[in-house]
Amino acid sequence: MQFGVFTVGDVTVDPTTGREPTEHERIKAMVAIALKAEEVGLDVFATGEHHNRPFVPSSPTTMLGHIAARTERLLLSTSTTLITTNDPVKIAEDYAMLQHLADGRVDLMMGRGNTGPVYPWFGQDIRNGIRLAIENYELLHRLWREDVVDWQGKFRTPLQSFTSTPRPLDDVPPFVWHGSIRSPEIAEQAAYYGDGFFANHIFWPKEHTQRMVGLYRQRFAHYGHGSPEQAIVGLGGQVFMRRNSQDAVREFRPYFDNAPVYGHGPSMEEFTRETPLTVGSPQQVIDRTLGFREYVGDYQRQLFLLDHAGLPLKTVLEQLDLLGEEVVPVLRKEFDALRPAHVPVAPTHASLVAARDAADRAATDQAGSSDQAGSSDPAGNGDLAGAGAEGVR
Repeated sequence: MQFGVFTVGDVTVDPTTGREPTEHERIKAMVAIALKAEEVGLDVFATGEHHNRPFVPSSPTTMLGHIAARTERLLLSTSTTLITTNDPVKIAEDYAMLQHLADGRVDLMMGRGNTGPVYPWFGQDIRNGIRLAIENYELLHRLWREDVVDWQGKFRTPLQSFTSTPRPLDDVPPFVWHGSIRSPEIAEQAAYYGDGFFANHIFWPKEHTQRMVGLYRQRFAHYGHGSPEQAIVGLGGQVFMRRNSQDAVREFRPYFDNAPVYGHGPSMEEFTRETPLTVGSPQQVIDRTLGFREYVGDYQRQLFLLDHAGLPLKTVLEQLDLLGEEVVPVLRKEFDALRPAHVPVAPTHASLVAARDAADRAATDQAGSSDQAGSSDPAGNGDLAGAGAEGVR
């Protein structure tokens, strides 16, 4: 089980002081959060991608490359890579470069984003959002796996004998999650490719997340990637903690009430009751998070949103201390104890390389067995066995 944090990189006024951080301060704060995440023993740091105010992370690979140089163990990811408005060729090359610089400590989450005006800024139409996500990812998937690509699609110019550079590290592309809040088409896409599915799990009730994850698991099995339980699932979540739950509620309330995303809407009590937002003690966060397994099954990655709504960096770093010292060690132990042996762990570059090598060895052994059978077959039927092995390869 991987545990980590994700950020949307919003620049928001602190409602308790009236002060708004500068873009420079917010960018530096995001780096500090990543470094703290590694310090306290978390596994993953993920950044969003936005091209509109009040957000600052317009260039995830720049930020993650900088963090890669300052960390040793932390897995670097995105909480959104805009597959709709970015050129798949540029994504292929940028993230392969980042993968090399980080020695494989990279994966990414494909998403459509939730800001309509961004589409025309990059020459696209939001009404084509799903079709862009499907076509662009099909091309990206090929660019990472084929040395020479010929391509003809609807939304970009054709490619002829094109090779993206650099090639993925060890010829193994970064693992891809497909992130969605509400679109079953994205769950279907993740299942088709055998990729991971990340349910944002922030704004909707648990029944919605349960349906989305259930659809992905069912279709993952339909496409022959394994049983539904072997599908790769990640969840988001929001928490605010103090050792005393009343202190957490009192301190977080003004931030919740004025948050750009959900402020001035349902009360904090309503929101925590109807969505996975947890405001309370570390033990309450543990109990609530362990409960996610009851409606999505065993899953592989849990990311928490901590640094939004104008919370000062000092407070966010205190949250990370609580998460790393009191929450994640318990969650890691409990989830590991509950996980059946047939349920896979979260993919890493090392595990993907090992799986590729094992598949290659199995194919070679199968071919060798077929050749041996053919050489001792007086009727010559070994030629058919050899053809079958070639089909397996």
